[in-house]
Amino acid sequence: MAVRSRRRRTHRRRSLVGGPASTVTGALIRALADGAAIVTLGLAAVPLLESDRYRAELSRRAAGPLALAAAIWLLAEIVRLTVEAAQTAGVGFWQIGVRTLTDFGLHTASGRSGLVGIVAALVVGVVSILVPRGATTTSASVGVAAVGMAARTLTGHLSESPIGGMAVAVHALAAAVWCGVLAALVLTVTHRGQWARVLPRFSQLSLSCVGVLLIAGVAGAAIKLNSPAELWGTGYGRLLAAKVAVTVILMVLAWRNRSQWLPAARAHRSSAALSQHRSLVELGMMAVAVTLAAALAVTG
Repeated sequence: MAVRSRRRRTHRRRSLVGGPASTVTGALIRALADGAAIVTLGLAAVPLLESDRYRAELSRRAAGPLALAAAIWLLAEIVRLTVEAAQTAGVGFWQIGVRTLTDFGLHTASGRSGLVGIVAALVVGVVSILVPRGATTTSASVGVAAVGMAARTLTGHLSESPIGGMAVAVHALAAAVWCGVLAALVLTVTHRGQWARVLPRFSQLSLSCVGVLLIAGVAGAAIKLNSPAELWGTGYGRLLAAKVAVTVILMVLAWRNRSQWLPAARAHRSSAALSQHRSLVELGMMAVAVTLAAALAVTG
């Protein structure tokens, strides 16, 4: 009886490791890591939107939030790596050993992807704290954060296709720049004069990002899906359809902001509070899109 009971407990634990609850947990952890990485990339890049006269000031203001975002990204990547290693090994999160975790990190594609993210988050965080802000520091931080984001293409639903992997990398980076820089503006821009300077440049940047992510996203979906019927006939397809719907809403909202908010901000007729509010509404929809993207990566 004791042996059968122990076997039942082992089977139940393994079922939980690979079951629906584990998929939800994995998606939430990945969404947290992705969100932190996106904000980190945005905070690293946001000084580039400011004019030369005020760029150093914005860089200094962004340094603190950048260090915090990078720290959250680092912790989320460590947790994500540990959870995936534990699921692969069939053990609980707190039961995984250092050797098993090391083997997973070094000898699996998902593990190497996590290690690249960990190193990228660590480097960006250290640089933001210890290295004086400047053009070289900004460019290096943006590059390292982008590499950490792109490392996700080593695994996931299109990793086996070189073209698909490239498409998802470009799609992810374009979306990260769009979302991350807007989040960085919310965290660092405090008065209407600054919004008047940076918002037109952000608008041009976001327009380019939307074009790139649409092209890359369509290419990736065409490679992944065998027929349009899979959009409603499979779990992956339904998640993709939901993400497309959210993206369409985001584009409509962005276009409305571009046609109304942008002219008002440029003419100093939009208060900083109103600009913050409009940004937060758009960021809320972006958070939904990021969560769906994380679920797609885990499901695929």
